[in-house]
Amino acid sequence: MTITPESVNELIHSQNFGDRIKGINELRQLGKEKAYELVKPIIKDNNVRVRYAAISQLDTLGDVNLEESLEILLDRLYNDPEPDVRAAAADAIAGLKLIQAFPDLKKVYYESEDWLIQFSIVAALGELGHPEGFDLLKDALDSDNGLLQTAAISALGELGDIRAVSLLIPFVNSDDWQIRHRLAQALSKFGGEEAKKVLTILSEDKSVAVANEAKNYLINIKNN
Repeated sequence: MTITPESVNELIHSQNFGDRIKGINELRQLGKEKAYELVKPIIKDNNVRVRYAAISQLDTLGDVNLEESLEILLDRLYNDPEPDVRAAAADAIAGLKLIQAFPDLKKVYYESEDWLIQFSIVAALGELGHPEGFDLLKDALDSDNGLLQTAAISALGELGDIRAVSLLIPFVNSDDWQIRHRLAQALSKFGGEEAKKVLTILSEDKSVAVANEAKNYLINIKNN
């Protein structure tokens, strides 16, 4: 069956939420401008799965109208009753590189007690590359949630602020190999002797994945 704007519009306005999900997925087959206009009416759908799917689509469709997309995403970031949807809004903000949303991401991070929302915001700050995100990421490193710490380590690597190296070094002693693996990835984005020393330690890690990650970086440094 041929997918048309009319057929997708019929699906996303169906009383059956499964049809609405199908319609959202079929937006990918349409031109961006038409798909963007069709997805907007269901961003506040009464079904959380539909809202989540619709917000997630803005990651790729939102550049049709960045100003309006920012307004939509901030509304969901602040006001949606479901953490999954709020987290998806943070993801989409990062995907669209909406750097002007940084103050809002920061505000929601410190006001929220939901780890998923905080996790998405931390990851978003890494993708946005906003220099003012450093202090928030520093705070996230002190979290007792390992997933949040892991996201903060990655984000600091993406941010590239050399001040992060001294904050990251203690994680070389983490019991969690995934944190050590993420540490090796993050430190490989910094130059300097401190980062190199830790990567040398990690190159002998008991986890093969961690050791290989560090070794690959050290080999590249040697060859260059």
